Amino acid sequence: MQISDHFTLEELSFSEVAVRRGIDNTPPTVVIVNLSLVAVVMERIRTLLGDRPIVVHSGYRSPQVNKAVGGVATSAHCRGLACDFVCPAFGSPAEAALVILKSDIDYDQLILEYGWVHIGLAQEGALSRREALTKRSPFTPYETGIKG
Repeated sequence: MQISDHFTLEELSFSEVAVRRGIDNTPPTVVIVNLSLVAVVMERIRTLLGDRPIVVHSGYRSPQVNKAVGGVATSAHCRGLACDFVCPAFGSPAEAALVILKSDIDYDQLILEYGWVHIGLAQEGALSRREALTKRSPFTPYETGIKG
């Protein structure tokens, strides 16, 4: 189901881990509403990155999928308010994260992770922290700011 010009519900809720482990990762209605908000932000990011295609690595994760991938219980992915992505035609994840950081795109968290960019939105009614972090590997702590 198309939820914006360039993003589908299927790509924003697909999980290889769910498929491999037979876990249902179907988003409930409230999550679909949140994923629509994420899609709007992702459209803005796509435009910011020169209207180049974005590859989504992870969007919605059911609590079971989130646990299987080692995500924290409070992850915005579980509420359909986060997207991990790359845009190879634009450049590296660090280059994309820096462009987003300098933009007026509203986000709660922008994280340059080891191989992709994570963008998380605040829950409706909550203020966005506009927190920017870097995580260089699964074993290192988060660093403040985007470190290319």
